[in-house]
Amino acid sequence: MGLRAWSVLFVLCGAIFLEGIDIAMLNVALPAIRADLGLSTGVLSGVVSAYVLGYGGFLLLGGRAADLLGRRRMFLFWLVVFLAFSGLGGLATEGWQLLVARFVTGAAAAFLTPAGLALITANFPDGPQRNRALGVYAGTAAGGFSLGLVAGGALVTIGWRWVFFAPVLLAAVILAAAVPLVRDTPPPRRPARAFDLGGAVTVTAAMLLLAYAVVDLTVVPLLAGLVLLGVFVTIERHAPHPLVRLGILRSARLVRVNVTAHLFLFAFAGFQFAVTLYLQELRGWSPMRTGLVMLLAGIDTVLAPTLTTWLVNRHGAVRVLFGGLLAGVLAYALFLPVTEDWTYAAMVPSLVLLGVAFALAYGPLTMAATEGVAEHEHGLAGGLLYTAIQFGSALGISAVTAVSLAGGVSIGSIRAALWLPVGAVVVAAAVTAFGLTAGRQPTPAVALRRG
Repeated sequence: MGLRAWSVLFVLCGAIFLEGIDIAMLNVALPAIRADLGLSTGVLSGVVSAYVLGYGGFLLLGGRAADLLGRRRMFLFWLVVFLAFSGLGGLATEGWQLLVARFVTGAAAAFLTPAGLALITANFPDGPQRNRALGVYAGTAAGGFSLGLVAGGALVTIGWRWVFFAPVLLAAVILAAAVPLVRDTPPPRRPARAFDLGGAVTVTAAMLLLAYAVVDLTVVPLLAGLVLLGVFVTIERHAPHPLVRLGILRSARLVRVNVTAHLFLFAFAGFQFAVTLYLQELRGWSPMRTGLVMLLAGIDTVLAPTLTTWLVNRHGAVRVLFGGLLAGVLAYALFLPVTEDWTYAAMVPSLVLLGVAFALAYGPLTMAATEGVAEHEHGLAGGLLYTAIQFGSALGISAVTAVSLAGGVSIGSIRAALWLPVGAVVVAAAVTAFGLTAGRQPTPAVALRRG
């Protein structure tokens, strides 16, 4: 890849790094925010939930908007929105202001993320170049979350507001570089009346309700969301220009990729949250010390753009993904015997394997998500992938919270919660194994094209 291509990739990776570091830093800063603003436990959990609602609720719409309205336009506009509302979060003096800021920031990320992924596939030709770009992209995404835990711990010592102001500075740098560098393929030319407003409204409302149900583990919003999802499907079947072409969901490979992504991130987010509870609530470790421990899993930042790309070019994305899932099973299983006085050395194998698992799985998931999908629907494919990822992460954290806090945090409840990631990643590995046996992969080159 030439200098310009690397520059474009650097900008797009900066956006996914921004999204990862923003989430991680806020999680570390929550106790300090509650103490300073006097927030109730409900409002504090709502600060996290608001972001998930905005992100999960608008992802499908965001992915399709990138295809219809232009990926570059959506990327730049929503990067500005992300920057503005992150700054407003840092200026908040009351809980409701934080709730609004986090909801809009999450919605901005929902438009920004699939547009960024679609821009990568548009700017890098299919094959080794795109695989390498997506490998770097995946490594940067992982690095954002891993480094965010440490950066958040450091910034909280200065003041929790810097957890919001630091992303503003980073977003400003990314925006300044993106304007001259990032180019777009022209969006399809359709008259304004062709936009599927009914589909946009129903799918967004459905996803908001489902996201709320996932966060709070409640039944009524879940049922309402499923009903609206049914209405959305009916609208899409009859719309002359549907927001989501339902035929894309007939691809068994695409469905397997998204189911695997959902389960893998359920396990990954759930495990990290369980370990954080164990270290901070049970062991009494500080956020900074916890972040430094979890940083060991950040080995994926180095492995994803190097080892993973090489393996995909030799063996195909799905085989590498399967290897990553097996590494995840081992990583989570090795942590099951945890005790109240476990040494750091006892945690190291799980954390290293966690980094290897993420490196081998996340990149191939992003590669496989758009393989075989028409170029003009890459934004939609990205929206589907990140919807699966976001809902998986939210459900994983909610499920682990429900199990680990049911009778108060104890070593027994932590161990019980740790079985959830093990089970989820075992099922994900089974789904991927079925794809390996069902699909023909005569050569690595064909595997790369078909996933």
